[in-house]
Amino acid sequence: MSAAAPAMLLLTLPDGATREVPVGTLPREVVGSIGPRLLLAAIAVAVDGEIQDLMTPLRKGGAFQVLTDKDPRALAVLRHSGAHILATAVRRLRPEAAIGFGPAIDDGFYYDFQVAKPFTPEDLEAIEAEMRKVVAEKYPFVRAEVSQAEAKQVFADDPLKLERLADFEGSDEIISTYTDGPFTDLCRGPHVPDTSYLKHFKLLSAAGAYWRGDEKRQMLQRIYATAFFKKEELDARLHQMEEAKKRDHRVLGKQLDLFQFFPHAPGAAFWTPKGTALWNTLEAFIRERQREDFLEIKTPLLYTKKLWEQSGHWGKYKENMFLVWDKEEAESGSSPEDSLSMSLKPMNCPSHHLFFHADKHSYRELPKRFVTFDVLHRNEISGALSGLTRVRQFSQDDCHVYLREDQIASEVKFLMDFILSYYDTFGLTARLKFATRPEQRIGSDALWDRAEAALRAALESTGRPYEMKEGDGAFYGPKIDFDVLDSIGRAWQLGTIQLDYNAPERFDLEYTGEDNAAHRPVVIHRAVSGSFERFLAILIEHFAGAFPVWLAPEQVRILPISDDVAGYAKEVTAKFRAAGLRAVCDDRSDTLNYRIRDGEIMKVPYMAVLGKREAESGQVAVRVRGAGKKQEIVSVDAFLARVLDETRTRALTPSSAGAES
Repeated sequence: MSAAAPAMLLLTLPDGATREVPVGTLPREVVGSIGPRLLLAAIAVAVDGEIQDLMTPLRKGGAFQVLTDKDPRALAVLRHSGAHILATAVRRLRPEAAIGFGPAIDDGFYYDFQVAKPFTPEDLEAIEAEMRKVVAEKYPFVRAEVSQAEAKQVFADDPLKLERLADFEGSDEIISTYTDGPFTDLCRGPHVPDTSYLKHFKLLSAAGAYWRGDEKRQMLQRIYATAFFKKEELDARLHQMEEAKKRDHRVLGKQLDLFQFFPHAPGAAFWTPKGTALWNTLEAFIRERQREDFLEIKTPLLYTKKLWEQSGHWGKYKENMFLVWDKEEAESGSSPEDSLSMSLKPMNCPSHHLFFHADKHSYRELPKRFVTFDVLHRNEISGALSGLTRVRQFSQDDCHVYLREDQIASEVKFLMDFILSYYDTFGLTARLKFATRPEQRIGSDALWDRAEAALRAALESTGRPYEMKEGDGAFYGPKIDFDVLDSIGRAWQLGTIQLDYNAPERFDLEYTGEDNAAHRPVVIHRAVSGSFERFLAILIEHFAGAFPVWLAPEQVRILPISDDVAGYAKEVTAKFRAAGLRAVCDDRSDTLNYRIRDGEIMKVPYMAVLGKREAESGQVAVRVRGAGKKQEIVSVDAFLARVLDETRTRALTPSSAGAES
């Protein structure tokens, strides 16, 4: 009896050509059949969109693409291999180290280790040197598929890997290991062909990290690193990181006297007078932009469990909410769980839905846009808190739009133009991303199909390019995210437009249509800044603390040279303040050079030096931030007009109309 013919797979190449190969064929064999030069350049392959390395047997057919170092997707493969090489080096230097996880991440890779003492900077230098030896030894990444029992034998001395193996019990998951030289790791891959591909890399830092992200588990030591295919790309990234250190909002916030944190209120910022001026200016700007087309409302901070159950947050988001003990519930004999029957609001959505539901609405009123600047609270774990970018108390420029289904396209365009022009004011550019349904969600698949189709059609009707973020939507609907690029090229996820068909059902929202019948509106959730706290952190770093004149907490500093002109200095200061500008008279007894230096440190856009000549002629000697020692002599009125014009137009930099030394 002859053996059964092996099952075959059909692969379609980018040029439309096909290859038919047996199941289990190695991708490298297929790539080699296309051309030997391509095989030398190949990093990995994509089969029907799924990335796998050249050593993983093919188990499905479809579109077949070869990834070289020119394909952006290949970088994650290189970085994942870099994490493997990092673990190899650590095990050589510290054989007792238990091995955790080592994934590629957006800007590099990391690996977690359980060691007796934290890694020092000197340790990182030694580990990086050892990694370079591993790279030079050009070990191939050898893949093996093993049974559960075989894997347990391989990792018998590594409790972290044994725990990971237990996750596979009873599943049909293929268990694979990768070996490079003396080191074997439990890993799905994909990997580059051998260790020599990792030429341009750098270990960055070490930090504590809980095993599997669980603060109740043991603390591991995480080493962060980055890698690129080209040296100039690595150099550019390291330069960007150096720039980011100089611009760290936590450092500049202290230097510029903008905000503080105290242990008595973890994750909540205290804003100084200067920081409050910055906050109020930003809030006034967006409030001004929303004066015509939006309805600002204020809503309570505390709500009952019933509301959060109705919205779906109690079931999907409860662990991130600050729960509040209800005395009446507790005294009635309710269980401790039921006594926690209220919550501080983590978002504004349900309160806006209540507002809409409270009145009758005609189709002629729509779209109706409610906007709120209220304080919100989210119960972030303490280890995740970081300056203003990750806090527990924050405010959003939060808006919910109630509209007819036929208005979705025009509304998305309106909101998109609103958001992008807002970023333009700060010199920020944005990339759009379309995020689809996540695994954890509410609502039927039919509703999701409808929502995704509607939002995607609206996005495409704008003609703007966008990227896909599969599975990254909100739990109630798909969304368009705005990734904003700052002045040193870092991307920050900020604004969002989220389409929600679920809330109108849950809150029984209605409007009266042209046919005089009741209809369900659609809800759009919109944020522009995200949270004010995080947006201000981004602006501090984007401008390196040197804010545009209109945004600067202190716009003009008046510096009298001597007591003889103190009266004139106060008159000039009063004139600027009367015009609505934030002007400060620095008449301290310190030397003029000291006071000028202080103004430079505080990054004040304009300093006006006043001596006897200026007092007699009604002029000021203007020093522009960043112009060094140059001064320009202008009349008070001309200088005031300039600052007012730059404030009105929201100019990005202070101007200089010529100067004299």
